[in-house]
Amino acid sequence: MLSGLRWLALEAKYLDRAREFYATHLDLPILREGDGEVVFEAGDSAFVLREPGGVPRGGVHTHYAFAAPPDRYDEWRDRLGESFDLTEFDFGGSKSLYFYDPDGNCVEIGGCGEGESAITGIFEIVLEVEDLARAESFYESLGFEEVDRGEERKRVRLSGPVDLELWEPQLGIADARGGLHVDVGFEADDPEAAVEAVREDACEIERVDSSGRFEDATADEALRVRDPDGHYVTLY
Repeated sequence: MLSGLRWLALEAKYLDRAREFYATHLDLPILREGDGEVVFEAGDSAFVLREPGGVPRGGVHTHYAFAAPPDRYDEWRDRLGESFDLTEFDFGGSKSLYFYDPDGNCVEIGGCGEGESAITGIFEIVLEVEDLARAESFYESLGFEEVDRGEERKRVRLSGPVDLELWEPQLGIADARGGLHVDVGFEADDPEAAVEAVREDACEIERVDSSGRFEDATADEALRVRDPDGHYVTLY
């Protein structure tokens, strides 16, 4: 139903400081900036920093993950280790590095990317939810599928165009937390059908003008849904 991640947006208290962090430490190319936003390229997706202001806001204390090619992982560890107190975790098939940006978002770099770029995309986003069963049902209606479930803590990992972790309030690896009021955009094979699948559970549904929002925007109109926990999902 959903075919690709369009963007992930985070809120930045001081936009210049956050812009400098991602441009300097992660070398993310800037696609556009202005009107209280900085839009970076992160593989096939956009990574957005947004000043506090209108709705939807960007996510706060969001844990999310960038993918890096396995052969670039050690390079990232050596480079970032000069500036950050890194947490490293071995998942068996791949390793990940964890550190924090100036706004308290837990940034992960996992050695699981495909391609030659140092950062190949965003592969995981963690949302904090109030009721796990309710949130899981909502995102499964959009086509996500369960791949892992926490036994001791209430969390579930869903697979889709990005791996989506749903956590009831808790701390994860490196004391990461799930994001609040996260704003994400997805490509959808049929946006109208996707919205119909969650209409009864959505808090709000609206049509929004998407033209000019990002440089790669091709649709003039999109559908934006607010889920039961206040996260925004925009469908193209």
